[in-house]
Amino acid sequence: MDDLTLKGFVEDELEWEPRIDAADIGVAVEDGVVTLMGHVSSFAEKLAAEDAAKRVKGVRAIAQEIEVRLSGRPKTDDDEIARKAADVLDWDVSVPDGKVQVRVQNGWVTLSGEVDWNYQRDAAKWRVASLPGVRGVSNSIMVTKRATPNDIRDRIEKALVRHAETEAKGIRVSVVDGKVTLDGSIDAWHDREVAEQAAWAAPGVTMVEDRLRLG
Repeated sequence: MDDLTLKGFVEDELEWEPRIDAADIGVAVEDGVVTLMGHVSSFAEKLAAEDAAKRVKGVRAIAQEIEVRLSGRPKTDDDEIARKAADVLDWDVSVPDGKVQVRVQNGWVTLSGEVDWNYQRDAAKWRVASLPGVRGVSNSIMVTKRATPNDIRDRIEKALVRHAETEAKGIRVSVVDGKVTLDGSIDAWHDREVAEQAAWAAPGVTMVEDRLRLG
């Protein structure tokens, strides 16, 4: 696929995504590498734009240069953001009580702590990302649950087989001390997303190294 066609597909996907206003988002493509530019009104919208671009077949990598602008809204103080973040994390049943700590500086939220599963880590990030006044999120939460390497590998390989769009036979899985390495070739960026999600969904995974290649 040539860069001009890919640019059009990414722009169409951004327009189609209901979570964002694509009017102020620009797209540039060079050799399959997509650069997202412009500005949005929230950090959650910035994440949604990146997710939309990743879904497009032919995208090799993404450079995220979108700026979060809170114009038109009163400035939200860091202590207020911190209180609201603590509240939404307490209310979310996906986030274990007392396991996640919040620090806010100049609208940037840093999450720390330890959880058993990656979905809990992701849930915490998405919860605070949509709060008013948040300009960015650093997710430093650690996944600490342990499982045997054979169990992790077996669960990942079965999950890959269940996804029809992913050729599990082209992906090699290795596990060392909870770190999963994915190697091999895939047809589209979306296949990489499916493989990574399958890896993170296994118990005991603390890190995923993606060495998958398009081609």
